Parts: sequence; structure tokens; C-alpha cells
Amino acid sequence: MSLEIEEFLHTERLPHIWCPGCGNGIVTAAFLRAALDLGLKRESTVVVSGIGCSSRASNYIDLGTVHSIHGRAIAVATGIKMARPNFTVIVLTGDGDGAAIGGNHLIHACRRNIDLTCVLFNNQIYGMTGGQLSPTMEVGGRATTAPHGHVEPPFDLCRLTEAAGASFVARGTAGHIRQLEKLIKKGIAHPGFAFIEAVVPCPTEYGRRNGTANAPRMLDDERTRSISKAKAAGLSRQELAGKIVTGILHEDTTAPEFLQAYTADARAQAEEASAPAAKEQK
Repeated sequence: MSLEIEEFLHTERLPHIWCPGCGNGIVTAAFLRAALDLGLKRESTVVVSGIGCSSRASNYIDLGTVHSIHGRAIAVATGIKMARPNFTVIVLTGDGDGAAIGGNHLIHACRRNIDLTCVLFNNQIYGMTGGQLSPTMEVGGRATTAPHGHVEPPFDLCRLTEAAGASFVARGTAGHIRQLEKLIKKGIAHPGFAFIEAVVPCPTEYGRRNGTANAPRMLDDERTRSISKAKAAGLSRQELAGKIVTGILHEDTTAPEFLQAYTADARAQAEEASAPAAKEQK
């Protein structure tokens, strides 16, 4: 499998820039294994990223790729999918790129239920630009912009995207990478907007500010705190505090997909416009 993955890698650009212990490489490898299992083709697959540590993944992936601007990965991916409906389009983004500056694009892609797959790497912090807090940072977390502890409640991105209209919502962690790989694979195969949150460790920016700058320990913490949706259903809100609920959290295969609805509407308008001309010819 490791040699097969190189088919989809720019090996000449390695080693990568991610810090030792960063979870971004783990999740990128999971995506590549999912792409291989699904038989994705270079000529009909596009990976779009924005700006940030996780968004550097597109630089190493040898598929159709676009390294777009900050927060606009989903907007660019939407344009690609509209222009090439038969393409498989995947967005690799981070909690800052995808949920802060790009949050508006995220919720509208969910609302449209357009057939994209968004894998959002969540490490609770801006790693590339100096350790600022992100919208997913837990209360009490420390960052350069919250040196004494963060006080704002975080986004639960899976609940947010489900409420906005995404028809496939899942969460996995770098500590349970085989499960995450399966979730990414199912998300890509899903006919509609698929959102997969990937919880990843950031030992350098998050860890050293929060007393957990040990990558194996951070991965073990993800495993310890993870709980399935079925088990979570039987726990109170207090018992769920600090837990990471993983697995497929929402799936609807009957929700109308945007491109299908758009195409049907465009066809109906064209037929309506041509109707008067047909009457005149008669």
C-alpha cells in the first residue's frame, strides 16, 4: 500500500513541512488510501485547499489540485463541480480556513447539498500563522490570542453542518486512523455534501501552550476521549463533556443534490423559453 500511495504523491516535494507529531500527514495518508480503494482517477479528481497547515496537503498530492486563497476552498470547489459535474471534488481544509474566514462558504455548501466532500482538519489553533485561537478551541484553551485561557464556546462543526443541510456528517480522529479512513471513503462515495471532521494533534502550537506537547500522548488522549454515537446517546450532557463523539453522525441519501436540482431547473427554463418559438413555427 505504501508504494501504491506514491502514485498519488509528489515524492520530489518530500519531506513535508509539517512539524514532528503533527496529525495532518496521518489524515492525508488516510485520504490517499481511501482514494486508492475507490479507484479515483487523476484526470477526473480535484483536491482543493485553502491556506493553513492542513491546506498544504494539496501541494504533495499528485491529483488535480488547487491551492486556493484563505477561506475560499469550498467556493473554488463549488465552481469546479458546477463546471465539471462528473469530477470527484474534495476539499481539504482546517478549522481556521474552513470554519472562521471560510465559515460562510461552509454553511452555504451544506445548504445547497452540492456533491463535494470536505475533510476538515481540526487542531483548535492556527498553526501556520503563530498560534491564534480558532473557532473550535475548547473553553480554557490557551493561544497567542488567549494567553490566559479561551472563554468563548467552540463550534461543534458536525452539529453545525448537519443543521445547515449537509447530508453526510462524520467525525474521526488521527488516533483512530482506520476508522477515519473508512469515513472519508464513505463521504466521497456519498451523493451530496459530505463533511468529515478529522480531530488532529498539534504538539507545536497547541500542545506546548496547553501542557500537552507530546504527540503520542495527544493521540492517546484522542483515543481515550473518543466515544461512539451509540454510546453517547445514553450519556447526559455533563457526562459527554470533554468526549469526542466519532463515527457517522448523520446520513441522508434521499436529500436532493444541488447539481441535479440545478440541471433540472435549467432544462425546464430552456424548454419554457423554446415553447413560444415552436408555436410560431407552426
